[in-house]
Amino acid sequence: MAKKTEERKIFVLDTSVIIYDHSAITQFDEHDVAIPITVLEELDNFKKGNDSKNFAAREFIRELDVLAGSKTLQQWIPINGSKKGSFKVVMTGGKTDVDANKVFGEHKADHKILNAALALQLEFPARKVILVSKDINLRLKAKALNINAEDYETGKIKDVSSMYKGETTVEGIESSVINDLYQDGTCQPSTVGLENAPHNHYYILKNGKKSALVHNNPETGLLHRIEKTTAYGIRPLNAEQVFALHAILDPNIKLVTLQGVAGTGKTLLALAGAMEQKRDYRQIYLARPIVPLSNRDIGFLPGDIKSKINPYMEPLWDNLKFIQSQFPEKGKEAKQIQMMVEQEKLMITPLAYIRGRSLSNIFFIIDEAQNLTPHEVKTIITRAGENTKIIFTGDIFQIDTPYLDTQSNGLSYLIEKVKGNSLCAHVTLEKGERSELANLANELL
Repeated sequence: MAKKTEERKIFVLDTSVIIYDHSAITQFDEHDVAIPITVLEELDNFKKGNDSKNFAAREFIRELDVLAGSKTLQQWIPINGSKKGSFKVVMTGGKTDVDANKVFGEHKADHKILNAALALQLEFPARKVILVSKDINLRLKAKALNINAEDYETGKIKDVSSMYKGETTVEGIESSVINDLYQDGTCQPSTVGLENAPHNHYYILKNGKKSALVHNNPETGLLHRIEKTTAYGIRPLNAEQVFALHAILDPNIKLVTLQGVAGTGKTLLALAGAMEQKRDYRQIYLARPIVPLSNRDIGFLPGDIKSKINPYMEPLWDNLKFIQSQFPEKGKEAKQIQMMVEQEKLMITPLAYIRGRSLSNIFFIIDEAQNLTPHEVKTIITRAGENTKIIFTGDIFQIDTPYLDTQSNGLSYLIEKVKGNSLCAHVTLEKGERSELANLANELL
């Protein structure tokens, strides 16, 4: 039985929600969705360009046009699906008891959106009107005007503190089991009480000072002991790094997520692992999203496009130079790295420049993945072709993109959604290995 009209809520969408998820209009079940005309104006300004926000703006505008058909947008139009509500575009010039422009002393697009929500409250006094925005400040302003306001919850994980870490330490393992692991290399999960171990999960099995590092292999159903291995001159310095490098080098694992603070070796291990497997892939892409400081567009920077993006790519080049420094300057390996860069077998580039390229037979590393939305992460993965491996690295506590946080960014979303899958592995790196001084900053500052 359909819910009564007065029980159905009206959700007012801010532009930030649509940029975050262009299919947001379909995510409110049986409730109705209102779109302020100001949002369409802002989307019109975003529609040109190759960035993700430009893509989202274009997709949403097309979707609205299809749903509207021959109807005008000022009437309630059913959203696709029998259990969905309706939507319409709301004008912001209606009479209201309160004018947000006057309250906040400035005429802004945000204030027009607030006025649209206020107008809906007057028009539908029996229904609950809720402003949905990824902009915390706009939500606070709404609440100051007695408007219900919420964050957009789709794609948001509930509790970061209990987020999947990918590895577990198990104490009290019998000494004989650890000895057998060193002798045979494998054991049944049930032997150590891990019958329900997730696929590709990593364990430190301990008995006092004795320990063994193991991986729950979905191919064999056994726990396999892991040994420290070197990848293109880079040797893991702790158990977490051993696990991360194992996942990067395992050909059966097609998707790896590495989460950790600065200095834990995420990007360095991913690049070293890629170089170690360079013969198995046509190209290595090392990419990251461009997030300009203070959210200013890179257009304000001097120089051509190459000089504009170089500051954002420099940390990736630093990792490559560090790998080169492990070998003699005129040695075979160092020359090979230089040749790969010159022949574009190894490409360090902004993530936006990857769009439209084939992702078949590619080793693809996405750095700073915490600055991506869940939709952007999904778009990248769905474009993976045959023999492609994707590594996402990032720190969910260092987000530089407005409207994303530790719960709603693409890296957190991905870690939670694919945990335990036989094609995927995750490792949280917590121990910094950059320097004592860097560790001090991470711990105390």
